[in-house]
Amino acid sequence: MSIEDKGHQHAGKHHQSAPEIEQELRQINAAKLDPAQFQPLYDKYYKPIYIFIFRRTGNEDLTSDLTSQVFLRALINIKKYEHRGLPFSAWLFRIAFNEVNMFFRKTNTQRVISIDTTKINSIAVEAELESTAETDKLLMDCIAELSADAIQVIELRYFESRSFNEVARLLGISESNAKVKVYRILEKLKRIILKKKK
Repeated sequence: MSIEDKGHQHAGKHHQSAPEIEQELRQINAAKLDPAQFQPLYDKYYKPIYIFIFRRTGNEDLTSDLTSQVFLRALINIKKYEHRGLPFSAWLFRIAFNEVNMFFRKTNTQRVISIDTTKINSIAVEAELESTAETDKLLMDCIAELSADAIQVIELRYFESRSFNEVARLLGISESNAKVKVYRILEKLKRIILKKKK
């Protein structure tokens, strides 16, 4: 199974049962008192965070470095973490999201765009476009030409199958704002594609 395939398995799986949340809170509180107790949280989330970053870098060495940086930052700041109804994973993914963005800003390099051809169909449907081979190809081309911010929104929502709530948490905006962003991008894609088809 490829890293990409594993990424699909982990996408959107951030929901926990009450006992799982309780156990995780005990692990977090233990790690706040003793950094050595951070290990179970590291073991649990290393792979999903690695995959999340790899989808944006396409480079295993860089991904390993950034993933290590994410967990170092999490360990340093874990005492500031407060459980407010959101899973610990949301906090980690937010750190990872920021680390990746910071890296590409600092290095002024282009990030990888993981266009998942199997998800293009769902974008076409939501944009009220007829899903044909021509439309799918145009969609892929148009998505690659979007702004970095718009691409991030499309990736989170469609290629990683995240809920609007998760998209909002990662972008640091409200859920309603996340929905507005998604639908505005879909409208833009629809307009561009219909114009190109004329």
